[in-house]
Amino acid sequence: MRLPTLYLNVNDFIAHEALTECSLSAQLSLLDHSEDQDWLKQLQQVKPDIAVIELNQFSAYDEQQLSQFLEQYDVELILISDGLPNAQLDTLTQTGAIFHFRSPLNIELLTATIDDIAAEKKQRSQKRKTITTSNLDQYGLLLGSSSEMHKLFRTIRRIAKSNSNVFIIGESGVGKELVANTIHLSSLRSEQPFLAINCGAISPELVDSELFGHVKGAFTGANQNHQGVFTQAKGGTLFLDEISEMPLEHQVKLLRVLETGEYRPVGSTTVLKADVRVLAATNRVPQEAIDEERLREDLYFRLAHFPLSVPPLRVRGDDITELTKHFIAYHNAEQTVQKAIEPEALEQLAQHTWPGNVRELKHTIERAFLLADSVIQTQHIKYDMADSANPDIANDEADTAVPSGISLEELEKAAIMNTLSDNDGNKTETANDLGISVKTLYNKLDKY
Repeated sequence: MRLPTLYLNVNDFIAHEALTECSLSAQLSLLDHSEDQDWLKQLQQVKPDIAVIELNQFSAYDEQQLSQFLEQYDVELILISDGLPNAQLDTLTQTGAIFHFRSPLNIELLTATIDDIAAEKKQRSQKRKTITTSNLDQYGLLLGSSSEMHKLFRTIRRIAKSNSNVFIIGESGVGKELVANTIHLSSLRSEQPFLAINCGAISPELVDSELFGHVKGAFTGANQNHQGVFTQAKGGTLFLDEISEMPLEHQVKLLRVLETGEYRPVGSTTVLKADVRVLAATNRVPQEAIDEERLREDLYFRLAHFPLSVPPLRVRGDDITELTKHFIAYHNAEQTVQKAIEPEALEQLAQHTWPGNVRELKHTIERAFLLADSVIQTQHIKYDMADSANPDIANDEADTAVPSGISLEELEKAAIMNTLSDNDGNKTETANDLGISVKTLYNKLDKY
């Protein structure tokens, strides 16, 4: 029996005259099989759920093109050949990429195979529901339903109403600024400004000006008066992120303001009164930062009226899965699309250790969302190389990506500029990623 070439989609139910005994959950439509039509190109255009293709020739080029197509699209392919030996078809069959039937065709076995494929695809499609929301609890700007996050929510409620300084401790990417902003929103100062600065991203020469302001003519380039963050955040909350990256000589000046409540803009003789609640944060262990002389101990105790630890993502259990759904739902709404994620991909994400925490998860989902057609699959998940769960693989990939024949200085410059771009200009995170101090990074940037 000669079987026409078919495309099958599992959306509708109709029978086909060549497969009358097949109880397909599928729609069959004939493929143009004329000699001037390339079946591979037609396959790429239609992107069916199941394809049954009858062919007489299959080359090494066809194998390469088909393999690339099957890597990108979730299509189950049944190839029917004339029965002659073909190494390329044998390779695809052995790797599980295709189903291969030889003439004379066993129609009962073919229909049973298609039934099994259709049933499996229906079951998988039921699990692949478009993500429109998540089941996360929310407090302020924070999302999470794990016991660790609920504990954090309770602690924030207790401390928010006071005027005590809070020192937020947590790994890079856990959301320390969101914690600080949530404290502000829950406080009596919520109607006043919330101002956040990254202490590691300020040039050492401008720290005093950024904190306290300056008057016109105070130094070269001071062409007008400038209000510092202590003035800008008056009545509200000032968040000093990465406080351990601030030079020690400036930490002394900050300590004095916290002790006396007074400060002077650079070049001014006027003493101003500070009226801000100060929250500070670091991704370092405070005692280690003190021992390494990155953080003054007296400043730490002045800032840490209440130390607050933010849990890393790896201990938050099901929050990983729900945050994944949250980010997908956000992109679906933003781009007016309806993408889903397969269960295997969710499981893979749940098993990752997430050294970059929520920030790494967010970036991973953004990349997967862009790579996926309609369903995010495991092959779409690309972890941050610096945070890879498999450092050997990451190192191998990095080695192959390094070009030969260029100077070490050019390599260093490229590494710094690319990392700075990936971190959106955040010099503290860039220095951490490169394994150098912020001071060294500034020196390198000045050099380049």
